[in-house]
Amino acid sequence: MDSTINITLKQNKNMDFLDEKINEYAEQHTTAQSEVLANLERETHIKILRPRMLSGHLQGKFLEMIVKMIRPKEVLEIGTYTGYSAICMANALSADACIHTIDINAELEDFAKSHFQKADVEHQIEFYIGNALDIIPKLDVVFDLVFIDADKVNYKKYFDMVLPKMHKGGFIIADNVLWSGKVLKAAKAKDPETKAIQEFNDYIHACDKVKNMLLPLRDGLMIIEVL
Repeated sequence: MDSTINITLKQNKNMDFLDEKINEYAEQHTTAQSEVLANLERETHIKILRPRMLSGHLQGKFLEMIVKMIRPKEVLEIGTYTGYSAICMANALSADACIHTIDINAELEDFAKSHFQKADVEHQIEFYIGNALDIIPKLDVVFDLVFIDADKVNYKKYFDMVLPKMHKGGFIIADNVLWSGKVLKAAKAKDPETKAIQEFNDYIHACDKVKNMLLPLRDGLMIIEVL
């Protein structure tokens, strides 16, 4: 791998606030990603804007294991990006299960779909292009697992929208809830994304319809169990 790309990968994986050596040690002691995922990660960093949005090795393996553990039949992903996390989850699905993944950026559709095909999971993925706030109400599906990894200012709206569509005992996972450590700033953050994440975290923690755990993996994952 080109040294410049390698440096960029390290910077993006660490999300600017994790100890680089700890992150490297964790990856070295985690089952390696497939060749398809490694190529997808590399191509994303070379060809696509904002590559830090990609889930990456550790988080991808975590999502794969979560799917293996809870065995969902219907999965919703809000924020496909280049398809890394969708492939990780699809790799662990049973033959009769499906991932519904939504992204607002039509320019990424062909890129993501080409990698779904390379991973041989395209038959288990329903890909929607458009605004998730418009698409989700039209989905006549009850979900077992939802992964939220889209625009941060709408996290609370996404949660409120999917909660009635969840099986009891299902799980919602929200990414980037530590927001590169910015959530530790003063309670009234000035930038809208940090403020939205802070408010989302507080909202989930106070919600009596769920149990939750904030897992400090990568940029933070809020694990939410629907009661």
